[in-house]
Amino acid sequence: MTIELKINDNIPNFTLPLSDDSLFNSEELKKKLYIIYFYPKDNTPGCTNEAKDFSSLKEDFDKIDAEIIGISKDSIKKHKNFIEKQGLKIKLASDEEGNVIENFGVWVEKKMYGRTYMGIERSTFIVSSEKKILEIYKKVKVKNHANLVLERAKELI
Repeated sequence: MTIELKINDNIPNFTLPLSDDSLFNSEELKKKLYIIYFYPKDNTPGCTNEAKDFSSLKEDFDKIDAEIIGISKDSIKKHKNFIEKQGLKIKLASDEEGNVIENFGVWVEKKMYGRTYMGIERSTFIVSSEKKILEIYKKVKVKNHANLVLERAKELI
């Protein structure tokens, strides 16, 4: 059964390890907004561009007290290598078991070159400090996405 989160739903409770060796606990949201984005894999072209785009806008997100967290199934070690190699400024969370990915409804059937497989649907959620979903982007196209999210986040504060 696929979970379908909607705007105004509360996000599922979760705790995940972050690339800065801390833990992200959804029970302890302190910023005004959280940009939680799910992506398939570190060091792949689309995922690299998306992470770099969010990193390049980090100061703008900081100005509106919004934190960016990228989530994939990659390990913390892979995340740290990815951050170092690409000069990223954002935090990445590791969901190796895939529980959070499934609870957000972004573990989906995908098709490529006639092959069907399960994978992460590139998705972004803007979440309030009360854990309420304010905006959802599904099947994200990377080009200009971080800018669109920033503009929407500014409208929501």
